[in-house]
Amino acid sequence: RKIVKTLVREGKLEVDSEPRVAEVLAHALTEDLQVEDRLNEEVREVLVQHASEMQRSNITYSEMFKMVKRKLAKEKGIIL
Repeated sequence: RKIVKTLVREGKLEVDSEPRVAEVLAHALTEDLQVEDRLNEEVREVLVQHASEMQRSNITYSEMFKMVKRKLAKEKGIIL
């Protein structure tokens, strides 16, 4: 709501209903965050399956998480 109010006040956005626009924006942001949450869960599942390989290759969980997340995001066409 604050973003919509600020954009309207600064003349950068014209809307017929600030509450409706704020609701639509909140819904879009929530959906986007849920996509990333599902991607993170998928990455965790992959890493659990490959835990022993990670230990042998001497790579940290966080490094591998980032690498796998980038790869899966690219494969799925998700922009992070």
